Amino acid sequence: MSKWRVLFDGKSLDAWRGYKNDPVPKGWVIENGTLAKHERVADIVSKDEFGDFELMIDWKIGEAGNSGIFYRGTEEYDHIYWSAPEYQLLDDAKGADNKTRLTCAGAAYALYPSPAGHLKPVGEWNTTRIVANGTHVEHWLNGVKLLEYELGSPDWEAKVKASKFNDWPNYGRAKRGHIAMQGDHEGTLAFRNIRIRELK
Repeated sequence: MSKWRVLFDGKSLDAWRGYKNDPVPKGWVIENGTLAKHERVADIVSKDEFGDFELMIDWKIGEAGNSGIFYRGTEEYDHIYWSAPEYQLLDDAKGADNKTRLTCAGAAYALYPSPAGHLKPVGEWNTTRIVANGTHVEHWLNGVKLLEYELGSPDWEAKVKASKFNDWPNYGRAKRGHIAMQGDHEGTLAFRNIRIRELK
C-alpha cells in the first residue's frame, strides 16, 4: 500500500484541471483553505488517473445542494458521468434528489442506495471514504460503511441495464481513471483534505 498523496492542500489546484484537458473551470475557487464553488460550474478533474485506491474527502454542502464524486472516469464521452460511477453528495433534507435513497448522500448514484442517518446537517463537514480495489467498491460516510458492490457482477449489470447508464456501454468498465468533482448543479459546496493512496 502506498503512502497518502494530497490532491488538494488548501493552497493549490496543481493536481486538477477541466474535463478533456481544459483549464480549471471558472467558478472553482480556493477559499479559506477549501476548494469551493457557489454556482453551477463545469466539473473539475484530477490530472492523474488511479486504479485501485482509497480516497478520503471532507465536504460541506449548502442548502438544497447536489454534487458528486466520480471515480475511474475516462474522457471518451461528452461527460465524465457517462463513464464514471458516482458517490452522490446531497442535502438530503432539501435536495431535489431526496425522493429515493438511490440518489441521497453516499449512494452509488441511481444504482445502490445509502442508508439514512449518517449525514451531518447542512453547513457541517462530512467525511467521505471511497475504496476501489479491483471490482470491489465501498462507500463510507463519517466512519460508517454505507454500501459495497462488485463492478461487473450480475447484480451490477442488472442495475446498470435498468438505469440511464445503459446508454453508455463503457459505463463503470475502466480499471483506471480520473477522480472528478461534479459542479453542474446550483448551490454552494466546499471540499478540503482531499487525499488518496493507491492499493498495491
